[in-house]
Amino acid sequence: MKYIDRKGNITIEENEQDKFLRHLYNDRGGRLCLKLLIRPFVSKAAGVLLNTRLSARFVPDFVKNNKIDLSIYEKQNFSSWNDFFIRRIRKEERPIDMRENILISPCDGKLSVHRISSDSRFSIKDTEYTAGQLLKNKAIAERYTGGYALIFRLTVDDYHHYCYVADGEKSPDVKIPGVFHTVNPAANDVCQIYHENTREYCLLKTEQFGTIAMMEVGAMMVGKITNLKPGACEVKKGEEKGYFEFGGSTIVLLLQHGKVRLDSDLIENSENGYETIVRMGERIGKCKLPKRA
Repeated sequence: MKYIDRKGNITIEENEQDKFLRHLYNDRGGRLCLKLLIRPFVSKAAGVLLNTRLSARFVPDFVKNNKIDLSIYEKQNFSSWNDFFIRRIRKEERPIDMRENILISPCDGKLSVHRISSDSRFSIKDTEYTAGQLLKNKAIAERYTGGYALIFRLTVDDYHHYCYVADGEKSPDVKIPGVFHTVNPAANDVCQIYHENTREYCLLKTEQFGTIAMMEVGAMMVGKITNLKPGACEVKKGEEKGYFEFGGSTIVLLLQHGKVRLDSDLIENSENGYETIVRMGERIGKCKLPKRA
């Protein structure tokens, strides 16, 4: 894994989980196990187990091994693993950039930026995607030709709540059933995880940034995506949109051409093969001013 924070500090690592997933997706025996692990019923069964009091016993070691600072969260004692996983962070720890012309990150995560070509295609590493397949709607996908796909990959140690990136009017949520591949890059190297995984999205119509597609993608052992307002309504920047239960997961933003000027470091880092570490509420771009007559 190659990460870079917004101060330019680089981390290159491969932990035991990365090694296991690489084996799972690349070895013959691993792929046989994979056919079972990605099925929805497995994630649902794991979700049941992780809601039990017994599962709370795993929390202390996980916190220690992943160097999670629980003091920045609203509570430190948990009744189950999922109670720990959906813990809420103190508001002052994730300030929201409320300037009207600023687009914010919807979540904590590792961000990569990808240009959407004239035929709606974009590539993540060596895997090609189309906006149409992602959304299962060719007409909507065409709105994003020439724009950007922003991939926010959340790992198990990240904060798993997410928010709206701007004020606007959201559409009803669209749910697309699928399987539950891991969102670890080990999987993306060999399959189109963002086309195959269970996902939900809405369209957020804004004054400053055009219409933004906001999508949540489930992943291995993520049995539930919880969106708090599934219907059409008005929403505010920084307002909680929802949360994931246990596991890594992903949020995708699709931006229309000419509506947002992304911060240059995010584009440069992606071009150099790095995911950029971002936090919910921080600036990732600003609206493009209309050209003067």
